[in-house]
Amino acid sequence: MTQTGSASARASRPTGAFDRILPLIDEDHRPPDLVAASTNGYLDLIADADPESTGLGQRLMLSGIVPRVYERWWRPTLGRVAKGILGPGMRDEHRIARLLLGLVPGDGVLDVACGPGNFTRSYARTVGDEGVAVGIDVSRTMLERAVRDTPFDEYANVAFLRGDATRLPFRDQSFDAVSCFAALHLFEDPLLGLDHMTRVLTPGGRIAILTSCRTRSSLMRTVDSRIGNASGMRMFDQDEITVALEDRGFRDVSQRIAGFVQFVGGRLA
Repeated sequence: MTQTGSASARASRPTGAFDRILPLIDEDHRPPDLVAASTNGYLDLIADADPESTGLGQRLMLSGIVPRVYERWWRPTLGRVAKGILGPGMRDEHRIARLLLGLVPGDGVLDVACGPGNFTRSYARTVGDEGVAVGIDVSRTMLERAVRDTPFDEYANVAFLRGDATRLPFRDQSFDAVSCFAALHLFEDPLLGLDHMTRVLTPGGRIAILTSCRTRSSLMRTVDSRIGNASGMRMFDQDEITVALEDRGFRDVSQRIAGFVQFVGGRLA
């Protein structure tokens, strides 16, 4: 196949992992026509149904502009501002995610709000051909970028789905690990999203979250509140996510704070 034709073929065919994940999808969410639902290279489970925007931040993620610059410019730049000059970089984020998730070959891992799929591909390399890495996002443009950037002949264990992250379309206990990096603070109902992430984990399953975090000083709390109000991004209190995970049965909950963000992980009892 020529180089020119490979991109269009890659975008038009379903991935080899679709057959492996179909049994994990709840019957109420399975598309009646798999071929029609996967013509763009990802499995669309919500068609024309779009969740309400929570503000400017989410609208940008749904646009056609941000996905083109997300991985190289948008995410690293905003991440550096939010995490501080001495905070972890993108490579560190990948390392932290893998450590929190404790992935091993053969695991099934779900990347919630996967964006262009950079973390999904990283997880896929770790779990190997025996495992599966599933990325789910509501943004068509993000998923189109994920499909373009994922050579499925090399990543036969990767599948991308379009769906609502706050109402995950999977059966209970479908995955060994779930991650949600740089997205929970944009959800309309983040605690409902945590409920679903917990529901789809197997006993002993691991979770990894990167999200916003309020500072403790009154001056900086005013600043981060204004940032949140302007962008539609929710600013979580420092113990809000850790307590939420413990309330949902997670143990060994860990937290690392860097600037305005936090990395949180835990293991489901």
